[in-house]
Amino acid sequence: MSTERAASGPSALQNHHDSSLYDHGPKHIYVYSPSSAVRDKAAFKRGIARLTSLGHEVEVDPDALAVHTRFAGDDATRLAAIHRAAASGADAALISRGGYGLSRLLPGIRYKAVAKAVEKGTRFVGVSDFTAFQLALLAQTGAISWAGPSLGADFGVAGGEPDDIMEACFDDLLSGHGEGSGWRMHREKSQATPGKPAAAGLYVKSAVLWGGNLSVLASLVGTPYLPDVKGGVLFLEDVHEHPYRIERMLTQLLHGGVLARQKAVVLGQFTSFKLAPHDKGYKLQSVVDWLRSQIKAPVLTNLPFGHVPTKVLLPVGAKVSLSVEDRDALIYWGHAR
Repeated sequence: MSTERAASGPSALQNHHDSSLYDHGPKHIYVYSPSSAVRDKAAFKRGIARLTSLGHEVEVDPDALAVHTRFAGDDATRLAAIHRAAASGADAALISRGGYGLSRLLPGIRYKAVAKAVEKGTRFVGVSDFTAFQLALLAQTGAISWAGPSLGADFGVAGGEPDDIMEACFDDLLSGHGEGSGWRMHREKSQATPGKPAAAGLYVKSAVLWGGNLSVLASLVGTPYLPDVKGGVLFLEDVHEHPYRIERMLTQLLHGGVLARQKAVVLGQFTSFKLAPHDKGYKLQSVVDWLRSQIKAPVLTNLPFGHVPTKVLLPVGAKVSLSVEDRDALIYWGHAR
């Protein structure tokens, strides 16, 4: 991944702001487990210690370390944890980890209570399986949540410091300072436009930013938990998915009419897959090239978000603007709540 602090972390827009206008003091962070059980308890403890060392008040849900088969407690336990997070009054509600489990909870979530918590200032933050919660919340209420880190994988890393860009973006979120994220796209060698960017110049104004994990998003097609976003900016990432599986899920979104309604599709990081000898040149770039041949909207690449250490925070459901100049892309949103 090619990232620079000015390009992938807090955007250049932020550098012109007077930081004295923002509250950088300690925040109340509520940690809970709505998906898979926490297996790496050492990482969980390191994450708590890291946030505490930054001066924050960390409140841990009483069932954060619960175990029921592969889940962090049975469905009722995890639903109760979500609702406690909403009632906590915390500045941020941060998931302990992703995995699987939120999709089966969607009918039981009290969305109005969560949306009320958002309105009062709680930012719900997470990644991976958390996409199900975020998209359902957006579909049911229009409330904004944040695609970002999880406790263990991001703040609880072993043998070193958490990624500085991720941590700076999280701090910007808590302080109300974050207004956008920029990055540099790959210099691509596609069959259609060898060595050229996907969009040499592009400007999209006031479009809803939405998306997240591709596998989870695709699983919501045909349900009341997938938001009907027209003219949006759709961002996608995934892990452990071979390019042909990524293409198959994109095909589902294509045939379902989802992609045709977007102004732009932004691809994040697709990691931890292994190509096979019989792929014979079929790779992730092949999928990107195919997708561009199927839709009119520009397809951008290399957004620093996904199952990777360096990840920006993105407001799911907020109105954003998107600009591209040569290989430099910028998503900016002002003060999203």
